Amino acid sequence: MSYQDIKYELEDGIVTITMNRPDVMNALSENLEDEIHAAFDDADANPDARVIILTGEGAAFCSGYDQSPKKDGQKKGDPTGRSIADFIEGWQRNDSKISDKWVHMWKLGKPIIAAVNGWAMGGGFWYQLAADLTIASDKAVFAQPEVRHISNTSYLFTALCGWKSANRWGLTGDHFDADEAYRIGMVNEVVPHDDLMTRSKELAARIALVPEPAVRLNKAIAMQGLQASGVNASLLLEGALGALAHSSHNEHREELYKTMQDEGVRAYLQMRDGPFQPEPMGPRSAAAIAARKKQK
Repeated sequence: MSYQDIKYELEDGIVTITMNRPDVMNALSENLEDEIHAAFDDADANPDARVIILTGEGAAFCSGYDQSPKKDGQKKGDPTGRSIADFIEGWQRNDSKISDKWVHMWKLGKPIIAAVNGWAMGGGFWYQLAADLTIASDKAVFAQPEVRHISNTSYLFTALCGWKSANRWGLTGDHFDADEAYRIGMVNEVVPHDDLMTRSKELAARIALVPEPAVRLNKAIAMQGLQASGVNASLLLEGALGALAHSSHNEHREELYKTMQDEGVRAYLQMRDGPFQPEPMGPRSAAAIAARKKQK
């Protein structure tokens, strides 16, 4: 199968799926997401494949869902010309599709390692949460900045890291680095950037030493047990509350949309995130900015 927005490689039983939209920091378009999950299915059906690695091309793992306006010039969150019921129902369908993508990952017999090579924001943040294992480059940066324009975090973050950590980062959209991600239990390992793929493939190779039925069944024990313990019900509630968040509008959000329409995505992001800068961690933190100035 040929792909437009991903690279697919099978070597020594390891499938590497690389999100390949580096010009937009691997932002999730509908086609990119469709190809990711088609590739997951291809790998899962291939008896020669044992483990899947998901990573990104360039400086980002994935910057989240594409914020570009639609071809008709409308933003997906623009309620103009739609009834309140239709608008909220549309967001419920949208958010349900997102959580269905995570459940799809959990149903695969092959484990997925997220190799986070850089920025993991919004939807990209969620993908590495949903992976079975996560290894982060020491250059990785994590955040859910979408909460700053009235959007939602995910219960997966709470389930994995606890409600105190989830609230610290989910209530602000602040950036945090790979060491903090490791401290709160969100990633399994942090490695030097140049060693990321080597280490990810080493772990994949060790998993592949275990008989395939054992890997498949033990993944099912973990993931089906997680769902049976209440995660599925929590995701249903998240979808309903997320739809309300996405459907909410105030003066600031209207100003954001107008800025995007008049000046583009970059101006929109600066208007949204500017008041939060410098970030507490990562390359946009005060410490990182000072270090770059010192180097000059």
